Amino acid sequence: MFTHLEAETSRALAAYLQEKYELTAPVVTEQPKDPAFGELALPAAFALAKQLRKAPKAIAEELAAGLRGVPGIAAVEVAGAGYLNLRFDRGAYAEGLLRGYERAGAPPAGKVIVEHTNINPNKAAHIGHLRNSVLGDTFVRMLRGAGRTVEIQNYIDNTGVQVADVVVGFRYLEKKSAEEVAALARAPKFDYYCWDLYARMSAYYTDNPEAIQWRRDTLHAIEHGEGELAALGHLVADAIVECHLTTMWRLGIAYDVLPRESEILHLAFWSTAFEQLKERKAVYLVEDGKNKGCWVMAAHHFRDHAGEEAGDDDAKVIVRSNGTVTYVGKDIAYQLWKFGLLGKDFHYRPLRTYPDGHVAWVAAPDEGDPAAPGFGGGTEVYNVIDSRQSYLQDVVVAGLRALGYEEQAERSVHFSYEMVALSPRTCVELGIPLSEEDKAKPYVEVSGRKGLGVKADDLIDKLIEKAKAEVDARHADKPADERLRVATQIATGALRYFLLKFTRNTVIAFDLQEALSFEGETGPYVQYAAVRARNILRKLEERGETLPDFAAALTGASLGRQLAAEEFWQLLLNASKSEKALKTALESGEPAQFARYAFTLAQAFNAFYHDFPILAEKDPEKRTFLLWLASYFHSQLERTLAILCIPAPDYM
Repeated sequence: MFTHLEAETSRALAAYLQEKYELTAPVVTEQPKDPAFGELALPAAFALAKQLRKAPKAIAEELAAGLRGVPGIAAVEVAGAGYLNLRFDRGAYAEGLLRGYERAGAPPAGKVIVEHTNINPNKAAHIGHLRNSVLGDTFVRMLRGAGRTVEIQNYIDNTGVQVADVVVGFRYLEKKSAEEVAALARAPKFDYYCWDLYARMSAYYTDNPEAIQWRRDTLHAIEHGEGELAALGHLVADAIVECHLTTMWRLGIAYDVLPRESEILHLAFWSTAFEQLKERKAVYLVEDGKNKGCWVMAAHHFRDHAGEEAGDDDAKVIVRSNGTVTYVGKDIAYQLWKFGLLGKDFHYRPLRTYPDGHVAWVAAPDEGDPAAPGFGGGTEVYNVIDSRQSYLQDVVVAGLRALGYEEQAERSVHFSYEMVALSPRTCVELGIPLSEEDKAKPYVEVSGRKGLGVKADDLIDKLIEKAKAEVDARHADKPADERLRVATQIATGALRYFLLKFTRNTVIAFDLQEALSFEGETGPYVQYAAVRARNILRKLEERGETLPDFAAALTGASLGRQLAAEEFWQLLLNASKSEKALKTALESGEPAQFARYAFTLAQAFNAFYHDFPILAEKDPEKRTFLLWLASYFHSQLERTLAILCIPAPDYM
């Protein structure tokens, strides 16, 4: 409703500007910092002062006349040197919420593609991967909450050096046959086994640098799909992907399609993109120097400070002198496919059906399933990749521009984020040995290559263990399986919220105790507010009462009488701003802003819960109003939590 009135006000003022001054100008609305100034502020008069050659205050007086007839606006006041302050009709506003209203405008057409997770399929997922996945998944849910059509992609780099290193470990360190590796892959915790093997292989290279040739040979075999090494690479990667999907589903994270790098190569995606790049002169062959024999993209395409005179040394290698394509080259081909610009498509087969019935499809090397839905062809693309990849993402966008796809380049967004570390006390709780120096640090960095890190499943298990201890202490009379379910909901909610509450450019030091706290800006705090709101409605049922028919019992007049109390009005206003909060968070690309709204919503409800004994209220009209406000808070809390994919437990 707030967004609806904001949009109606903007439309009315824009129409008035056209009618009175023959001006077409964007209308900016603000929310006053002090509630005493109303619900909306318009600074339009200041922007028009130079153009109209009038004092802002005089212009504001004229503009006020064009807004006084907007439905739902009770008062328009000129304030200060020329601000317009608007006050809503409180009764009409509440009645609009109660009876439903037409949302402001239809969402933009077209499909949004969000690519996230993208874990190398060579070992178990770790806590850094969780930040990527939770950010991407939440952004998808926010977009869908705003009515957008979204496709979720999880790119699988199954031909990369990380997979090759695990294959080398199996073949040359452990001397295992394909059958033995297949047996391991069918056993539990295969991703954990590969985690340790990958770390061992990394250490082996350090002590035996000549073994790098094993990596080169294995990587060549995998990239070209040749022989037993390639088959072993596919076996390892496919098994690890299944482990990753299981891990992510524990947090409610699922995918629509999993494109694979092997198919980008074998279905000639890259060669098609390469021909386009050569034809448009976006890349060129270097004749001498350190990049001799390489195909490179000139630096002026992707570096603002590099002029046309930048030389080969400043260019980005796209194809190496041995003919192998770099990561960024394959990413350019992939990005072209995402926008439907490649003239090619994958074949698909169903990979997994989730418990909710949703099917994830994977790129297939053969003809695939003819019943597969269509994928790709997006109008906007968001790549959720950590900030260390910013340069490579810039080159991908430069590739689009160099090919003449300016519009797609503008709609290609690197949804970047910073790393996740651990607090020292969390390291201790997870059994990670620390030096005295590390114990004194504000956070401890982890490294999968060195085997120092926290596997995602271990972290989730530890959170569940700690949450269950609290649930067991509070609700020992409840069935064991029920307590485990509640503890799991609290743990996953705590983890998701902690990973979301920081802005994307913030380095996170994950802390178990802080994440699970019932006080402060945490997931459990927001969950507890939703549980409390539901409990009010449950207590009503336990008394043998039912909720009133609010639409019949409450009128605009009665709602207006109750909302004359400023405290009630501010509570309702806060609870009704979820749509506004969602819009703001999407425009800024910051899920943290919507997570923050969830926290302020929980704070507002908890204040309401403490200050007003709803069921004990004697006045019939006020009691009905308070029950409606509690019911509205409950629905808003649950809707907000649903967008954050944080469950609302039965009890806490």
